Amino acid sequence: MDPIVSTEWLAARLADPDLVVLDATWYMPGDKRDARGLFAAGRIPGARFFDIDLIADRESGLPHMVPAAGRFAQLVGELGVSNASRIVCYDQLGIFSAARGRWMLRLFGHEQVAVLDGGLPKWRSEGRALQEGAITAPVPAVYRTALRAGLLRGMGDLLDNLRSGRELVLDARSADRFHARVSEPRPGLRSGHIPGARSLPYAELLTPEQTLRPREELRERFARAGVDEHSAVITSCGSGLTAAILNLGLAVAGLPEGALYDGSWAEWGARADTPIGTE
Repeated sequence: MDPIVSTEWLAARLADPDLVVLDATWYMPGDKRDARGLFAAGRIPGARFFDIDLIADRESGLPHMVPAAGRFAQLVGELGVSNASRIVCYDQLGIFSAARGRWMLRLFGHEQVAVLDGGLPKWRSEGRALQEGAITAPVPAVYRTALRAGLLRGMGDLLDNLRSGRELVLDARSADRFHARVSEPRPGLRSGHIPGARSLPYAELLTPEQTLRPREELRERFARAGVDEHSAVITSCGSGLTAAILNLGLAVAGLPEGALYDGSWAEWGARADTPIGTE
């Protein structure tokens, strides 16, 4: 299964019994939109809601951190997802949080998972069918995880990388946030970036229509950030969400997909003992 699929691809396969469509919408803290309420008001037929804040470590003080394997298996199984499912994740913004849904499923061993290019806005703009109203609970399935630890990085890994420089850190936040020209949207965080990181705002990988850029354009943007076929990459962002867009872009570009720093700036910027760069 390719890492990204078109609306045409999905429309032709909606009735396939092994296909599961997940709305993985998440809105920024200052955005008052209700992702679950909007899902109920208009969704791709048969879709289920993948709640990024629920399918997470609820004990952590950091936003939507990766949950324990047992919690992930239980909650994903309750969505009717089995290990045999082919999964398409989409979101209500185009390509934003759906990439996090794909990355989490891949982290726990699921290979047959893709992001819908252009998401719900493109689906709507093409006049495709929508479902609204009452949501029928799916038949639960048994889901077994197989953690792929190589896709995940923690603070200790990033601190070690400051010394070794083995992996290239790509920061998906805006250039203004990266260079400390604006305050962070989450209160209490310092401004700046992890020393040695390169800035590659996730928006640079998207077209104005919120679809992913073609392969060669993606490769050109990654090359500008210092990435080639031999690069080992760690992606980072504000809270480990838009970083996954970079991982998706790497996969579509035919480059090593790399790992994701789950705590991202919500963790690094909150500490008083972590070094910060601003240039």
